[in-house]
Amino acid sequence: MESAGIPRARNIGITFQGVTGNENAITDVPGVEVGYRTLIMGDSVRTGVTAILPRGRKKVGLACAAGIHSFNGNGEMTGALWIEEGGALSTPIMITNTHAVGTVHRGVIDWVNEHHPRLTAQWLLPVVAETWDGYLNDINGSHIKTEHAVEAIDSAKGGAVAEGSIGGGTGMNCYGFKGGNGTASRSVPYGSDEYIVGAFIQANFGSRQELSIAGVPMSGIDLPNPIDETDWFVQDQAIGKAPPGAGSAIVVIATNAPLLPAQCKALAKRATIGLARTGTTGSHFSGDIFIAFSTANEGSLNSHFPISETTTEDYDQMRFIPWGRMDSFYTATVQAVEEAVVNALIANQDMEGRKGHKSYALPHDQVVARLKKQ
Repeated sequence: MESAGIPRARNIGITFQGVTGNENAITDVPGVEVGYRTLIMGDSVRTGVTAILPRGRKKVGLACAAGIHSFNGNGEMTGALWIEEGGALSTPIMITNTHAVGTVHRGVIDWVNEHHPRLTAQWLLPVVAETWDGYLNDINGSHIKTEHAVEAIDSAKGGAVAEGSIGGGTGMNCYGFKGGNGTASRSVPYGSDEYIVGAFIQANFGSRQELSIAGVPMSGIDLPNPIDETDWFVQDQAIGKAPPGAGSAIVVIATNAPLLPAQCKALAKRATIGLARTGTTGSHFSGDIFIAFSTANEGSLNSHFPISETTTEDYDQMRFIPWGRMDSFYTATVQAVEEAVVNALIANQDMEGRKGHKSYALPHDQVVARLKKQ
């Protein structure tokens, strides 16, 4: 499907394995909402905030089983240690630029304190992740405010998800082309039931010579590559030259299949394979951090302070997919992440930003021509 006339990978004839959900987006998982606040101002501001709400705004505070995997830890995702400890996620997932993490973190607290004050009366450990947009954006300027995080949450909705240079993905680059946000989903039959696995990526990783689409190498595309081939990083008085492939990737995996926290972590690990299918080998200077959650078992895993003495009825219960039947969910995760990366590249346009730096969008005609040769 298209968002505001912007094509996606399938619109230009790229094919992928697996059966998608209705919107081919993370929001195909019932209850999941996505919102954005985009900041494009003057010549130097190209940034924003993305909000992903596992159960929507009304159910913030109701825990989901969750797990995290760090493929490469040169990045940040706040709240990760508590998710590792308790296996649960109960706040929005926010994604922004590297130097705005603290501001967005405070913005989440402000929003929750206004709309769900009983949660902030105890404690709150918001989940805020980042990738670096300093090539196109004045990343050291205090352009993102707490209210922008609030606005991203307030704008969150289900249905079709806008992709490309929007929200936290506004100033990002991927494989030496204009990058940003992408999403996809897969349907997983399970007996008489059917579940959805959805993926969302803020893509800011990879060098141009690595890129592969639908198994076809894309190296040698005829288009300027100033991100990898100029000394812009040194000219900015940085220490050392940015190597090709530097950047980061934040991947969010959602499903309505009933999973244990450890099974969510297993899904998060498979995001690595989805990225690898698009060519990356994982740069040391790329912070690649993945989170997965399950919206099933609503009412379980909540870890608020107990309000009474322990009784014989005071137990928690969870329904879950047997470990031996997880393979189809792993496959769906890999397929959805791969397509989400390609959507982030296809749903984009050229952008000029800070100090005249230019990032060129992946040329659709050259991609199609290469695929037709196979």
